[in-house]
Amino acid sequence: MSAEPASGDGVQIGPFPSQRRHTLLFLDQIREFAPVHLDTEVDATALVAARRRAREQGVRHSVVAHVVHAAAGVLARHPQANSAVLPGLDPQVAEFEEVSAKVTLDRELDGRRVVLATVIPGLRQATLADVQRHLDRVAAEDPDSSPEFAPIRALRALPPAEAVQRFRATADRLELRPVVTGTFAVTSLGNSAVDGFHSVGGTTVTLGVGRIADRPVARHGAVVVAPVLRLSLTFDHRVIDGAEGAEVLTGIKDALEGLI
Repeated sequence: MSAEPASGDGVQIGPFPSQRRHTLLFLDQIREFAPVHLDTEVDATALVAARRRAREQGVRHSVVAHVVHAAAGVLARHPQANSAVLPGLDPQVAEFEEVSAKVTLDRELDGRRVVLATVIPGLRQATLADVQRHLDRVAAEDPDSSPEFAPIRALRALPPAEAVQRFRATADRLELRPVVTGTFAVTSLGNSAVDGFHSVGGTTVTLGVGRIADRPVARHGAVVVAPVLRLSLTFDHRVIDGAEGAEVLTGIKDALEGLI
């Protein structure tokens, strides 16, 4: 017999929304993650200028697309950061030849606002335009019917115990990580008044993208106002250490500031 929703004193109690089951299972799966948080400020002058030049040519390149493209190039040079661990009595580590990004999406699934994700594959060879095309395609799709999100819908339809078993069985297969979770993750709250934040994306490296805002910046001994992007990196200390995490974040910062 299923539990009937209860109410009283202005409180409605009911079953956990099935639209969010994948998030609940994901958060349970990453409990063993050992996060270390880094952050930096990116002088976004070159980034803003590059996006403006693209718009003048009728092309839109989002900030997230730029971050994904820059990070992919850096992680291709840091194979240990582009890897994953499977803990246990006999832990395993997989270094992935492929570089792929999991990008989180603020979407609506069956009438409820949820976080979904898409994985952008083949980033060693992908151009910025390739990244943007993938993001635009997914943004235009309906989560209630798109093949992109069919696994999430299938997970909702399973009995809870079977959903847990299926989710864990998939998450424990290291060879599936590049296509299921990506080899690194990017999540953004830059469309809101959020300067910076840290997130664990289930990958060894997760990038958190804040908004671009005008801030004081020191240049050649003088203080000027320039657009600044807050960028964070959370890494799994079981896989890499702080020095490598710092090198990855610095490399991404340099790539974004060096756009021409």
